Amino acid sequence: MNDDSTNTGAANGRTMIEADALSKFYGSFIATENVSFVIPQGQVAAFLGPNGAGKSTTMKLLTGFLAPSSGTASIGGHNVATHRIEASRLLGYLPENGPLYNEMTPNSLLRYLGEARGMSGNELSHRIEFVAQKCSLTSVWGKAIGKLSRGYRQRVGMAQALLHDPEVLILDEPTSGLDPNQLHDARQLIRDLGKTKTILLSTHILQEVRAVCSRVILINEGHLVFDGPIDEMEGSEQDMEAKFRTLTEA
Repeated sequence: MNDDSTNTGAANGRTMIEADALSKFYGSFIATENVSFVIPQGQVAAFLGPNGAGKSTTMKLLTGFLAPSSGTASIGGHNVATHRIEASRLLGYLPENGPLYNEMTPNSLLRYLGEARGMSGNELSHRIEFVAQKCSLTSVWGKAIGKLSRGYRQRVGMAQALLHDPEVLILDEPTSGLDPNQLHDARQLIRDLGKTKTILLSTHILQEVRAVCSRVILINEGHLVFDGPIDEMEGSEQDMEAKFRTLTEA
């Protein structure tokens, strides 16, 4: 693990995402243990690890969806356990296979979620129109979400994460289920968002990491095993795969 990377990153900008000794235990089972990292404003970081490594658990801890057994999570300097509302205003979260209301349409869902966040009038209409275009939802705008393909459901999830124009995005497998054309568009969207927002992106696709991220945080069996710039992980995609295997093999 490169211990210098987190300190260097924090010095370059306002800290927007912070995990401080985050741990989550289920009885004797360790989901995550003493996971710590800092992501500064404007950085796009990849959160990698094999299945069951603790990525989704850590993301749920960072967003306040789960309470930690120990340690703290902060968004924009706000502890998500003690200042949940302040943190949530800054945060857009796309969970893996996030729940959606199947009987609603993308239009009605986004309007409902916007109103729940206190948005209304022209502000809400403008943001709904913006995310509908950005996430390419206009062709299914009036169709029940339960009738949509997995790829379109994923786009609806991305739209709800972007709706309130958050400063921080935590995206768990955002391109899961997308076809090659949708994948290209989603990567371009993440690149564009990374120009103005802080992003933590979980993915299994190493090509995606190379395309959109500047930093890699790697977790294995609930423990952080690497944290550094992407060029420390790769010369080529094959080199990156080899290092991933080396760091995560039992």
